[in-house]
Amino acid sequence: MPSPLSADRPAGLSPSGDSPVEVLIARTRQLRTDMDAVRRGTWSDGTDPEDRWQRALYDLALHHLEDLDEHLAQLREGPPPAAGSPGALPAPPAAPGTGPAPTPAPGRIGSAEWELLTDEVRWSAEFYEILGMDPAAHALTLDELPSLVLDEDRPRLTAMVTGCLVDGRPIDGEFRITRPDDGRVRTVHMKGEPVLDADGNTASMWAVLRDVSELRRYRRAVSETRDSLRHRRTARSGQGLVVEPQEAVLPPWHGSLRLPRQGGPGSLELAAGRLPSSAPGEPAGSDWYDACELPDGETLIGFGTLTGEPSAVASGTAMLIGALRGMAMAGAAPGQSAVWLDDLLRRGARPVSGPALCCRYAAGTRTLRWAGCPAPVLFRDGTGRTLRSPGGQAEAEQRLEAGDLLVLRTAGLAGGADGERRLTGLAESLRDEPSAQGAVRILADAFGGDRRDGTGCFLVARVHG
Repeated sequence: MPSPLSADRPAGLSPSGDSPVEVLIARTRQLRTDMDAVRRGTWSDGTDPEDRWQRALYDLALHHLEDLDEHLAQLREGPPPAAGSPGALPAPPAAPGTGPAPTPAPGRIGSAEWELLTDEVRWSAEFYEILGMDPAAHALTLDELPSLVLDEDRPRLTAMVTGCLVDGRPIDGEFRITRPDDGRVRTVHMKGEPVLDADGNTASMWAVLRDVSELRRYRRAVSETRDSLRHRRTARSGQGLVVEPQEAVLPPWHGSLRLPRQGGPGSLELAAGRLPSSAPGEPAGSDWYDACELPDGETLIGFGTLTGEPSAVASGTAMLIGALRGMAMAGAAPGQSAVWLDDLLRRGARPVSGPALCCRYAAGTRTLRWAGCPAPVLFRDGTGRTLRSPGGQAEAEQRLEAGDLLVLRTAGLAGGADGERRLTGLAESLRDEPSAQGAVRILADAFGGDRRDGTGCFLVARVHG
């Protein structure tokens, strides 16, 4: 059949003589340029929820187009030889002074095949790169591959592989890995299918893999801005309360906040991120956070989660934030504020409850005083540790240093021994990230891939020198 691009030319050629893939690449890049121009035209100060929702969708669409461009480029290049496999040519040595070879661009796809009878494994160079493994290392067998996968996601990978090998079902699913080279947690998407021999038995399994961490981040942004817009429209129509604490005090889509506002040594750069649940029908979370400068120059930070009836949680959150600021303005210490807040919430007409963390920070001495739970996690010099909790509503004190990163998180996020290990295991990645907003993205990539147990929230504070 003639090429749809031209009925007068041989199949596979456009009127200009370019291949169909070249034509698709050109069209994709032109569409990216056009969409980026439209996206720039939607720029605003970030205060309107509809503008934020539109920009989040543009960002997501642009990311899809960037991935498509990479996929088409790989089609044009053709299948590469498997790196590290028997019979594959070794990579040429780098020229002196040029440094390591460039890594594959984000969005590229890696391929692999596992032979069942010979146990031979063939991986492309991109497959190694996505998994964060040295191309000189041996390619992992199907039995070894789960060693890179997070504990809670291993059953999912095992079920996919078993269904492919035993029942002949195609593989199509996501799981999270910890990259051995940098310790980062990434979400990957694998597609594949069995290869049958002449007798109809499974002889091998092939698969392609891509890193979808950024895609998940953009989709979370769309979900968050959509929820914010829905809350705003509901409030304007009189069908609900005008309460959206995440939007009112430190919206993650507004970037970061510097306190004290005049900056200077010891000042904090703060950013927050809310991770919606991926479970269908899961209601919006009741996580709350607040940060403001007090009259004495100190910084107030509040953080927590409320539980109860949805309408009571909404009104309780607004009351809690107002009360916390009022107590701090009056000079209440964190321990006293925590006690009063708990009593205030329990004595309301519709009681609500939940863990809360109250903090005051003095930039001049870089001193943090805090009470409540869960305890903050401190990252310093490439290591992370949970600060020792004094218990109950007693007050604790911690001297911070320039470059320190403080992470506050809701009780259900990074909880338990495994969650704590995963969180503190991000120390190297967080040390390399200079901004608080960038640190929030790293945390969202690590913990936002499968929020089936409800919503979650992070607040990050970076101490400036």
